[in-house]
Amino acid sequence: MNGAELLRLILAQVCLHATMAGVRLATPLLALQQGYSPAAVGVLIALFALTQVFLALPAGRFADRHGLKRPLALSVVAATLGAALVLAFPVFPAMCVAALLTGGATGATVIALQRHVGRAAGNPTQLKRVFSWLAIAPAGANFLGPFVAGLLIDHGSRLWGGAPADLPSFRVCFAVMALLPLVCWLLVRQVKEPARTPPAAGAAPTRAWDLLREPMFRRLLFVNWLQSSSWDVHAFVLPVLGHERGLSASVIGSILGAFAIAAAVVRVLLPVLAARASERSVILTSTIVTALVFSVYPLLESPWLMGLCSVVLGFALGAVQPMVMSMLHQITPHARHGEALGLRLMTINASSVAMPMLFGSLGALIGIGGVFWVVGAVVASGARAVWGLRAPPS
Repeated sequence: MNGAELLRLILAQVCLHATMAGVRLATPLLALQQGYSPAAVGVLIALFALTQVFLALPAGRFADRHGLKRPLALSVVAATLGAALVLAFPVFPAMCVAALLTGGATGATVIALQRHVGRAAGNPTQLKRVFSWLAIAPAGANFLGPFVAGLLIDHGSRLWGGAPADLPSFRVCFAVMALLPLVCWLLVRQVKEPARTPPAAGAAPTRAWDLLREPMFRRLLFVNWLQSSSWDVHAFVLPVLGHERGLSASVIGSILGAFAIAAAVVRVLLPVLAARASERSVILTSTIVTALVFSVYPLLESPWLMGLCSVVLGFALGAVQPMVMSMLHQITPHARHGEALGLRLMTINASSVAMPMLFGSLGALIGIGGVFWVVGAVVASGARAVWGLRAPPS
C-alpha cells in the first residue's frame, strides 16, 4: 500500500468518525436545551456505543465476504441518514436513532478499514506502520467533529440574524455532519482492493466464537482488554480524583487533554520505531509503565505532577492498539480477519459500557485511590500474559 492510498483511507475514516463525534456533541446539547434530564442524555450518549457491541461481529463477517467498499458504502448511507434524520426532525426519538445509526456506521467503518490495511500490508513491519498511522484517525476525528459542531452551533445561523445555539444553528450543524460521510465515500471509491481469500473448499461453516479456542487469540484479546480498561478507568476516575484534590474543571480537562495529545503523538512516532521494536516488547513496556503510573497517581497532589503522569500514561497506552492490530492480523486466518476484528471491537465496547459502572461501585467501597491501585495491580498481573504473546514466524 502506497502512502497516498493510506492517506486517503485515514482521511476517509476521519470524515465518517467526525460525523459521529459531532452528532455526539450536538444531540446531548439540543436534548438538554429541550428540557430533557441528564439521565435521558446519558442514555442517548450510551446509544452511540451500543450498536457497535451488537453489530461488530456481523460487520466483521460482512467485511470478510465483501471487502472494503460495500461495507463503507452502507456505513456512509447510515451515517448520512442519521445526521439528516435529526436535521429534519430535531426531537429526542430522532436523536436516539441518529446515535444508533452513526455509532454503528463508525464501528463498521473501523472494521472494514482495519481489515483492508492489514491485508494490504506485506510484512509485520508494514503492519505496525500502517496501523500506527491509521490509529491517528480517531484522534483527529474526535477533535474535528466536536470542534466543527461547536462552531456551527454557536455561529451557524448568524448570517440571517439568528442567535447562538438556536434551532437553525443546530440544523446547520446536522447538515454539515450529514455531508462529511459523502466525502468519505469520494476518498475510498478509487481504492484498489486486494484479492479476497475464499474459504477452503469443503470446509465446515465457522463461527466467530471458534476463534476463542485459539490460545494466542484469547491471550491477545485479554491483553487488549487490560489496556482498554486502563484507558477507561483513567477517563472515568481522574475527574473524580481531581475533584477530591480541589482542582478546577479546566485543570482536570487540561490533564485529560494532555493524555489524548500524548496518545496521538506516540502513534505518529510509532512508524519510525516499527522496524526496531517487536509488538510484544512495546505491549510489555506499556503494561509495566501503566501499572507504575496507576500506583503513583493517587499519591499526587500537584496538578503538574498529575499532568506529567497523564502524559506518560498517554504515551504508554497510545502505543498499544497498533501493536495489537498487527499481531491480530498475523495470528488469525486471512479469510477471518473481519470476524476477529469484530470480536475484538465487541469486547472493547462492551467493556466500555460495563467498566464505568464497576469503577463507580468500587470507588464507593474503597475510595478513588483504591480503584487506581486495584486496576494497576490487575494490569501488572497481566504482564505474564503479555510475555506469552508470540506472533507466527513471517
